[in-house]
Amino acid sequence: MQRVLITGAAGRLGRVLRAGLARPDRILRLTDIADLGLASVNEELHQVDATDLEAVLPLMDGVDVVVHLAAYPEEAAWERIFPLNYALNYAVLEAAHRAGVKRFVFASSVQAVGFHPLADMIDQSARPRPSGYYGVSKVSGEALASVYADKHGMSVGCVRVASFEPRPTDARMLSTWLSHQDGVHLFERCIQAPDHHYYVVYGVSANTRARVDNSHVAWLGYEPRSNAEDYAHEVLLHGDALGPLARVTQGGGACDVGFSGDAGKTLRAD
Repeated sequence: MQRVLITGAAGRLGRVLRAGLARPDRILRLTDIADLGLASVNEELHQVDATDLEAVLPLMDGVDVVVHLAAYPEEAAWERIFPLNYALNYAVLEAAHRAGVKRFVFASSVQAVGFHPLADMIDQSARPRPSGYYGVSKVSGEALASVYADKHGMSVGCVRVASFEPRPTDARMLSTWLSHQDGVHLFERCIQAPDHHYYVVYGVSANTRARVDNSHVAWLGYEPRSNAEDYAHEVLLHGDALGPLARVTQGGGACDVGFSGDAGKTLRAD
């Protein structure tokens, strides 16, 4: 029976994946520093601080795949993001390596490339343009995961999750929305992926206005079905209160936090 460890399982993404990734032939080992409630069938619950390497190591026993979601989940001051997200990434990757776990799925974020203009198509070769300190922690996490792939032969998938919501609620999400259904499907494909070394995939639904290219990982079998355009009339009718950069960047509102630059220079394509 396959055993999948999910860190950050009490979070917004974690709660959806906890339900969506459950299978009769799979044990979900769920961990978070927050309360995880009661265990369902084929669940193992562990309330631990995943920045503590010694606490994480026992969780790797018998694990086939790690799905690493744990992080401070939004833009915040440097003191909040660092060292938490960095320590989480190191502890979970290092514990997986020491235990001989060979498959690792990292929940990165579109915030790693957040300052790319929403009008421009981007693929896996887009240079890092993090929207802020949270985005920097995701760039760092992708880089650290690459080290473990190269040095230790770990098979790594980095999922740049975009607007993971039940439905799109503003104009930007007409491009960046990732439905819950498609999110579960994408992480399932990462868990079941053919043999690989390292890849980056954008977590975006089949939106008519999407500006990300996943053609390089067609082999992954990710076939999103949701389309934010189905909600476009409702979204545009009600308008939104997005800031100037939130409307025109991949990263949205996170790019506006603390922004004091020249938007015209910032949004030049490169």
